[in-house]
Amino acid sequence: MSRQDGVTTHTLRLELTDEPGELRAALEPIAENGGNLLSVFHERGNLTPGGRIPVEVAIDCPAGRFDDVIEGLREEGVTVVAADEEYYGEAFRVLLTGHLVDTDLSATLREIESASTVSVEELSLSAPDGVEAVSSAYLRLGARSGERGAALARVREIADAKGLTVVEPLEAGS
Repeated sequence: MSRQDGVTTHTLRLELTDEPGELRAALEPIAENGGNLLSVFHERGNLTPGGRIPVEVAIDCPAGRFDDVIEGLREEGVTVVAADEEYYGEAFRVLLTGHLVDTDLSATLREIESASTVSVEELSLSAPDGVEAVSSAYLRLGARSGERGAALARVREIADAKGLTVVEPLEAGS
């Protein structure tokens, strides 16, 4: 929502782990990118299916800086579930296998999230033979409504470039 003074108002829905300092860490990228906190709704007793705490934040920020806020949150490792009601609600799961550590798993995750259509919501890494051997990562991803196909294509593209294998989509009961 735009206002006359070049400041826009936005609503974010986040998921945080239940650990000390997580809320503070989520609020820092907002301030660092020119955001002004209007309200925070933090319901600690109501966990998401992934065992995280849902948090809704309303902010004002300079026009054009909202994407920087989202990027800052993701760099902090915060799961952005919705931004201005644009839900990353089409969840799907994939398994990446290969030399994940050697190909820089952190960079791979950043590349996946650089597409504005996808958000990494959960990650589990398995390296039974050590980090220098082939490992696997289970990812639960969220795509914007109607953009699951594009999000999955982006994951495949990144995996191909790094010589990784994608087993997808993993569905419950299949």
